[in-house]
Amino acid sequence: MVAKKKPGPEPSLWERLERPAAPRAALTPRRIAEVAVAVADAEGFAAVTMRRIATELGVAPMAAYRHVDGKEDLLALMVDRVSGELAIPDDVTGWREVLRAYAVRTRATTLAHPWMAQLPAPLFVLTPTRMAVAERQLAALDGLGLDADTMMAAFRAVAAYVHGATQSEVALARFMAEHGWGSGDETREGLAPQMNYLLDSGRYPIYRAYAYSATRKDDPAWEFEFGLDCVLDGVARRLGI
Repeated sequence: MVAKKKPGPEPSLWERLERPAAPRAALTPRRIAEVAVAVADAEGFAAVTMRRIATELGVAPMAAYRHVDGKEDLLALMVDRVSGELAIPDDVTGWREVLRAYAVRTRATTLAHPWMAQLPAPLFVLTPTRMAVAERQLAALDGLGLDADTMMAAFRAVAAYVHGATQSEVALARFMAEHGWGSGDETREGLAPQMNYLLDSGRYPIYRAYAYSATRKDDPAWEFEFGLDCVLDGVARRLGI
């Protein structure tokens, strides 16, 4: 009796998508991703379901399932689609210039698609475009005399700052929207009873000085880029590059 051969692992989403598509196919993974991203941008990621996407596309749910297996595949397509917005010109060179350009674009892209900051999964979704984004940054660090571990640690240090800062900015915007506050002044007015009590207690003199003297409280782009330059300065000094 011949033993049955055990089935191998299922092909990945990206392997399946690289197979030739049917001629003039109206429903494509790219179109599915575009519609899913539009729904998430308007209503949040929770609104993205296979049924909703099929409805938006005017097809039966089973038609969409011929391209994606479920929401995990759908998220991967969405992340890949949004990551395409991070591309920077080829004439941007130098490790610092490349990492800084990606950081600034990542913030802009995240603010345009805030659902990205509300999910931990996008950081770990492997897609061709995300891999290309990482490859470009690592290539900028390659050839500087760094070993593989140090190069990856430097890349991740910058990425960690970028994702942490943008997640905080998105969270603040969401908090303000939930309270109906449309500006920094309205937010401070809304928080004034708690903040005034705490500052007037005398226990936080440095924070009080900041509250009454800072001039860039409502300039998140400046704050983000200042912090980014601090991180890049630290990488440059520590590694001597």
